Amino acid sequence: MDVIKTSISELLLLKPRIFDDARGYFFESYNKAEFEKYGLFYDFIQDNESKSEKGVIRGLHFQLPPYAQAKLVRVVEGKIWDVVVDLRKHSPTFGQFYGAELSAENKLQFLIPRGFAHGFSVLSSFAVVQYKCDNTYNKSSERGLKFNSITLGIDWKVNLENAIISEKDVILPQFDISENYYD
Repeated sequence: MDVIKTSISELLLLKPRIFDDARGYFFESYNKAEFEKYGLFYDFIQDNESKSEKGVIRGLHFQLPPYAQAKLVRVVEGKIWDVVVDLRKHSPTFGQFYGAELSAENKLQFLIPRGFAHGFSVLSSFAVVQYKCDNTYNKSSERGLKFNSITLGIDWKVNLENAIISEKDVILPQFDISENYYD
């Protein structure tokens, strides 16, 4: 596995070692011992999967402590623009976002620590996204940010006029620099 550092501390892209042959390919999408070799100590306890059509935007979602979640995100079919926002108040990159194209083809995985809002847009005709979480879902700690928050200025790589967004995500609040999301 290759570990690729991003411009935001602790936020990593992971490139698995892929073994191709005449039958197809094989790779380990997760190996706890391999993660720990790189100092990545996560105890993933839940796997999630979603399927979305082209132009869907999901997010930006997060959970407050003590139910905050680290995530390991990958695409099984299709292609997405995966975006995170640093909500760690004392981080030098607080309020900054980072985006990466994840696809079934490039097999990149996004390792998102606790303290980030997460969302994605679908760039292909559809996408199947799988992600591991190190904490379970807790409705009372669920929060989110408006995908088109003016302060963040995220380019979702899709036509926003035709974007498909849930009613729940449309009414999320704007990002607020004074808010203590993860103090």
